[in-house]
Amino acid sequence: MSKTKKPADPVEQASKAGQPEAEQQAAETPPAAEAETQTPPDAEPAEKTEQAENAENAEKAAEAEQPSCEALQQQLAEQKDLLLRTAAEYDNYKKRTQREKEELSHFTKCALIKELLPALDNFERAAAAGEENPAEYRKGMEMSVRQLTEQLQKLGLTEIECEGQPFDPAYHNAVSQIEREDLGENVIAQVYQKGYLLGDTVVRHAMVVVANCR
Repeated sequence: MSKTKKPADPVEQASKAGQPEAEQQAAETPPAAEAETQTPPDAEPAEKTEQAENAENAEKAAEAEQPSCEALQQQLAEQKDLLLRTAAEYDNYKKRTQREKEELSHFTKCALIKELLPALDNFERAAAAGEENPAEYRKGMEMSVRQLTEQLQKLGLTEIECEGQPFDPAYHNAVSQIEREDLGENVIAQVYQKGYLLGDTVVRHAMVVVANCR
C-alpha cells in the first residue's frame, strides 16, 4: 500500500519566504557540519598537558644526571687523595734511602778505619823510638808498612803490575820515556808511584816511565 505525500503547509512556506537567505542556510545546515566548523574544546588542554610532560621529563633527566656528577666528583677526590699519598710515600722513600746510604757509608768508613788503626799505632811507636834507636825505628816502619799492606789486601786492594809489563793506558800513566836496548817497545822501565785495583776498578793509575816509545 503506497503512502500519500503530505501537502506542504501554506503557513510554513510563507514564514520561510519571509526569512533572509543566510538564515535559511543556517537553519538548513545539519548538526554534523556545525560540529566540524567549531574548535574542539579539548585541544588547548591537550597542548598544556604535553608541555607539562616535557617539563617533567626534563626534570627527571636532570635528577638522573646529578648522581652521575656526584660520582665523578667522588672519583676525582679519591684519585687526588691517592696521588697525594703516592707522592708522600715516594718522598719518604727518598729520605729513607738517602739515610740508609749515609748510614752505610758511615759504617764502611768505621770498618776501614778500624782495620787501619793498628798500622797507625806502629807508625807512632816507630816515630817515638826513632830519635834514640834508629834500628828500632827502621824495624817499626817496615812492620807498619807490611801491616798496612795486609789490611788493605783484606779489603780487596791489589797492586797493578808495572815494571817489565807492556804499557796499558787503562792502568798506567806515562810521565816520561827513555831509550833502553834491553827492553822492547812500549815496555815499562820504572815505576814512580804504584797503582792499585779494587776488584776490577782502578783506584789509582800507576805512574811509570816507558821505554822505547814508538
